[in-house]
Amino acid sequence: MELNKHNMKKILALITFTVVLCALLINFSAFLKWLGFIFGVFYPFILGGAIAFCLNIPMRFFERKLFLERKNQQNGQKLQKAARPVSLVLTLLCLVGVLALVVGVVVPQLVTTFASIAEAMKTFLPEAQLWLENVFSGRKEIVDLIGSIRLDTLDLEKWLGMIKDFAVSGAGSVLSYTLNTTVTVVNSAVNFFIAFVFSIYVLTQKEKLSRSFTKLAKAMFKKTMFEKILHVCSLSHTTFSKFITGQCVEALILGTMFFVSMSIFRFPYALLVGIVISVTALIPIVGAFIGCLIGGFLILIVNPMQALAFIVLFLILQQIEGNLIYPHVVGNSVGLPSIWVLLASMVGGSLMGIAGMIIFIPLVSVFYSLLREWVNHRLAEEKSGHSQNT
Repeated sequence: MELNKHNMKKILALITFTVVLCALLINFSAFLKWLGFIFGVFYPFILGGAIAFCLNIPMRFFERKLFLERKNQQNGQKLQKAARPVSLVLTLLCLVGVLALVVGVVVPQLVTTFASIAEAMKTFLPEAQLWLENVFSGRKEIVDLIGSIRLDTLDLEKWLGMIKDFAVSGAGSVLSYTLNTTVTVVNSAVNFFIAFVFSIYVLTQKEKLSRSFTKLAKAMFKKTMFEKILHVCSLSHTTFSKFITGQCVEALILGTMFFVSMSIFRFPYALLVGIVISVTALIPIVGAFIGCLIGGFLILIVNPMQALAFIVLFLILQQIEGNLIYPHVVGNSVGLPSIWVLLASMVGGSLMGIAGMIIFIPLVSVFYSLLREWVNHRLAEEKSGHSQNT
């Protein structure tokens, strides 16, 4: 290889990359701590960007439906100036309205539910104990063990003594835990406030920020690389937007289906279970099953037979949702085969929990689309090269 100026730059770049990589591997734990510190510093802005991305979806809808369609009217210029602030205010009002509806419905229902559960447990536990004794009637040692559990009486002196000992020995721990919890809550509130303010700024100045980042990328990278980066960003934005929209619509449809069907068949807690399933269904694949467990437990306390019927109803509605609704509402938005969706959910859940399950499906969809484009491009090149040779 000729040692010209171009090759020397490549060699120096390779040596620099190798030295940096070795230094990172040797000091990997310190690098992770440094990375965690940097992430903590920029966390409010990362969260603000995520909030802005989610709020931008309904804001664009309001801008398009309320203002862009009236652009050519007489007062079109005035409408365009008011489009952004009015659309942002409408988006925030919708968000506050949804939160108020959920809190206003769920909190009173939860208070009533816990009160009824406390009353129902007084009869449910003795009945469950009697049922267990009948089931294990042939095993005397198990029956004696079940019978030794006294559910109808409470040793107040024993419980008071335990509370006294805990108050004396654990007061310092409780105080320390309370202080730590208070600091954590305050920090979370401050971070969320900073993130929300930053998201509002991003939404109001998104075109200006987009132009600035575009100029920066164009100055830093060559034209071909810049076009690839622009393509990846555009694909990521489209995929994430469609996935979030589809997931919210699918969750709303599923929750409405449960509320209507449970109301028709006179199941208890129809509205509460419908809202819970709508919220948990935002978690891909496993979310609806979490809602099913919560709803099944609530109904089980009231009527065990209705709880069994609720599980049957859940399986029927889940089949309808999985085969008819999800493929059309969410499946087309991400364009992933089912096995890739399952793999993305498992990997994302193991790495980042629920947030990872939500993020990794569109992320893997972007990777899958880029991989498909690369494969098709390579096959087209090979086909054209083969035709030229022949």
